[in-house]
Amino acid sequence: MRRDPGVSETVLGQLTQGLARLQAPTSPVDAAVLMALTREAQPRLLLTRRSQRLSAHAGEVAFPGGKCDPGDASVVATALRESAEEVGLAADKIDILGQFGDFVSRAGLRVRAVVGSIPAEVRLAPNPDEIESIFYVPLAFFLDQPPRQDHRVHFMGHDYLMPCYRYQDYVIWGLTAYMLVELLNQSLSAGIDFPMPGLHRVGAGS
Repeated sequence: MRRDPGVSETVLGQLTQGLARLQAPTSPVDAAVLMALTREAQPRLLLTRRSQRLSAHAGEVAFPGGKCDPGDASVVATALRESAEEVGLAADKIDILGQFGDFVSRAGLRVRAVVGSIPAEVRLAPNPDEIESIFYVPLAFFLDQPPRQDHRVHFMGHDYLMPCYRYQDYVIWGLTAYMLVELLNQSLSAGIDFPMPGLHRVGAGS
């Protein structure tokens, strides 16, 4: 894996040191995602919007990733394989900084986050069967403003307001947003308040 010699003096260096202080997870998981940050003074986070044609989580913002395959040698291997399949991100472009978790998805899957850095101008290509678009968000965006509580979700016959971040026309919410906040809180001591699941039923009072 590549390593930028100047990365230790950047935010990525602080993230790496913070991840190293966390106890490395060893329990088996069902899925893995890649939280990829660009190698530059002001890192940007790679995110995707899932295809509207998918049967689950259609149109939602997510990290590249998916279910572990029996042929995957490790959780990191799962994250790398899925990233290559979904956005064309080659494994040799990724410098693994660490991993943390585990998290439980709405479907009950145990998910681990693998954190890595990638070149600032890496070429990507979304798999149209799975990914509608690829976009980047400056990490400073999440550090500079609190999450909002205005994403409306219809669930089991009721409307709920969920905590979220809004960037351009993307809504970053649910497990994706929670994992991101946990990374910032645990490795950078960001102190971001992001309740999970944080359901607030519309019209039902506080």
